[in-house]
Amino acid sequence: MSETTQPQQEVLIVTGMSGAGRSTAAKALEDLGWYVVDNLPPQMLRPLVDLAERADDRLPRIAAVVDVRGRDFFPDLQQMIGTLREGTQLRVVFLDASDAVLVTRFDAVRRPHPLQNGGTLLDGISTERARLSEIRDSSDVIIDTSELNIHQLATRVNELFREQDTPGVRVTMLSFGFKYGHPQDADTVADARFLPNPFWIPELRSFSGRDEQVREYVLGRPGAEEFIDAYSTALELTLDGYQRENKRNATFAIGCTGGKHRSVALVERIAARLSSLPGVAVTIRHRDLGRE
Repeated sequence: MSETTQPQQEVLIVTGMSGAGRSTAAKALEDLGWYVVDNLPPQMLRPLVDLAERADDRLPRIAAVVDVRGRDFFPDLQQMIGTLREGTQLRVVFLDASDAVLVTRFDAVRRPHPLQNGGTLLDGISTERARLSEIRDSSDVIIDTSELNIHQLATRVNELFREQDTPGVRVTMLSFGFKYGHPQDADTVADARFLPNPFWIPELRSFSGRDEQVREYVLGRPGAEEFIDAYSTALELTLDGYQRENKRNATFAIGCTGGKHRSVALVERIAARLSSLPGVAVTIRHRDLGRE
């Protein structure tokens, strides 16, 4: 008797009330590595799943945003969900919000509700809520976004649908030389020029902050360890906030004169400390090492 294999593809259907944050959820899923298709007619779900299955591990996680913008096609969604649940790892996430919040959001963007037609905004919301009631009741996840801003919603999606080994923040620790210019993409810049420069010590000049003799010299200077402790603590607090606000990439730069000795040694040391933080993946980049 052959073993029954479980389907490898994960399928997520994102639906819910217009104005409740479907676009924000879709962008958050895309940042997590999901293959996202927006405004998909329900009848296209089956071909999309078939394509993912033929693609093997190239499309392991697909998400489709399906909503009333599909017009006459949308009523088939409930039936299609029932069909896909057989043999597919399917979840349905429903985004909701109170009528008052939805009205405020539509007023802010000055757009009509897709089901408003010749009626009022509340008429459109009421019609949509009635059409979606059955789907809402059968959804696997319901997210009420009434009290959430876009960053908080993205964080909620991240918590629910991030793979276990996916880091919350990807950090680049960057060393550089001030004489070659500031890094334009750095979130923070620290200055290591308060420490003595190994360049002026002949036996250290040709080595870099990666080499033991330079590293021991730099880290042994007065104030070096105190700076590492204080700056690392500040970055740890910053990264906690980034994860709460769903900022998924960060670049922290440390500069010295030429980007060869002091900044390199400090970046290596602080990167090792940040690498131990949960949900943080650290990459080291020495921008100007080797330019001299």
